[in-house]
Amino acid sequence: MQTIEIVNLDSNTSEQYALNTLDQARRQLEICNACRYCETYCSVFPAVHRERSFSDNDLKQLANLCHNCRGCYYACQYTAPHEFDLNLPKALAKVRQESWQDNAYPAAFAKAFHQNGAAIGAAVILGFAALLWLIQLMGTSTSANSPANFYDLLSHNLMVALFMPAFLLPLASIAFSVRRFWRDIGAEPLRLIHIKGAFASVAKMKNLAAGHGEGCNYEDEDRFSQARRYFHQATMYGFLLCFAATSTATLMHYLLAMAAPYDLTSLPKILGIVGGISLSVGTAGLAYLKLQADKSLGDTKVWGGEMAFVLLLFFVSTSGLVLYWFGKSPWLGELLALHLGCVLAFFLLMPYSKMTHGFYRLAALIKEEQNKV
Repeated sequence: MQTIEIVNLDSNTSEQYALNTLDQARRQLEICNACRYCETYCSVFPAVHRERSFSDNDLKQLANLCHNCRGCYYACQYTAPHEFDLNLPKALAKVRQESWQDNAYPAAFAKAFHQNGAAIGAAVILGFAALLWLIQLMGTSTSANSPANFYDLLSHNLMVALFMPAFLLPLASIAFSVRRFWRDIGAEPLRLIHIKGAFASVAKMKNLAAGHGEGCNYEDEDRFSQARRYFHQATMYGFLLCFAATSTATLMHYLLAMAAPYDLTSLPKILGIVGGISLSVGTAGLAYLKLQADKSLGDTKVWGGEMAFVLLLFFVSTSGLVLYWFGKSPWLGELLALHLGCVLAFFLLMPYSKMTHGFYRLAALIKEEQNKV
């Protein structure tokens, strides 16, 4: 077992540990491994209890299994003022954050977003919205003075030219980042059985139900709640439905020669409206819970960046719904510019925002499935 250096700052405080992020997480997990009170709380603890020691790469994988639900903290007998001063949710949050940030490409962009996410997100949205508004003013279409729909303001080909690189380049950056993480945690080649097990856990948000199935203590230490689990599911499925709506519309346009705009009863519209409502509700709920939760049980340095990401997703979905419902109004051009500015900002900031946590957590869950064999 690793030797732990203890530094007493004064006689009136609990013992303080002069350790870096990984060593602090290692110290706390070694205590958890001896206690085992939280053995059934989530996927983290069974994984911890299989090991006797933890390499840096083990810690990165374990940290990305953690959903920061805080149940283990409120159940723990070794939190402050005990001399062990355990705060495992915070320790793992810091390791998790560093794993995303260090593997991002380029890493400096991730650090900047996590520290100043709200300002960067707002600047990018407004910048793109202004650019798109100027393009409209320059008269990209002969119908721009009396538009029947937003394709009269911005042509389909122009939007494809703008959004295709804005989607593919960030996706390539995330793939590069996750590949580096996959190597870091020593994962094996992919097998279907491991992928199926990981996706089953993701689909049900299994770990946010905790081992007892009553939920976690994210927003309130005195009661269990499924709220965070349900808002996560609404966000995830809402995002997937919106993506499915865009993909369906693309296929209809290019393969079936069915050009937009589409009727309310068409598949792209149904998927988009249901997905947009679900995404707006989910992100609004997550933002509310984040405001209620104790900030000291996470990585406080990146709280603003995490909130900025949730709000960015909220603005993407809500501005899309507003654009749909008020698409016949005189404000069509402004609403279109704002919505597309939000979407472009989301795509371009995606590799440096908390959006990457879904890819990293999936990789960590696949590795966990491999470890079970």
